[in-house]
Amino acid sequence: MEQIHKEIEFPNLPLSVYQEIAAHLCQVEGVEVDLMPQTSCEFDYNQSQVGGLSISWTANTNEERLKQILAYYQKRYSSFDCE
Repeated sequence: MEQIHKEIEFPNLPLSVYQEIAAHLCQVEGVEVDLMPQTSCEFDYNQSQVGGLSISWTANTNEERLKQILAYYQKRYSSFDCE
């Protein structure tokens, strides 16, 4: 079965919001989400503790539901691009 993979970055979002988004996405059957480590060598309080989300799903996953979830967070936090 074909596996689809996408990485999404959310600049300036705190770890707790990343975890919330990941938990929400994992409720969709066939979806796996990992938190990517921050790659910056310098600490900055204004920068997120996480580098982004690594999202994988199978071809038969409800992609429309994934888009709805990401659109919700995009609207709520409007600081990231989920396209």
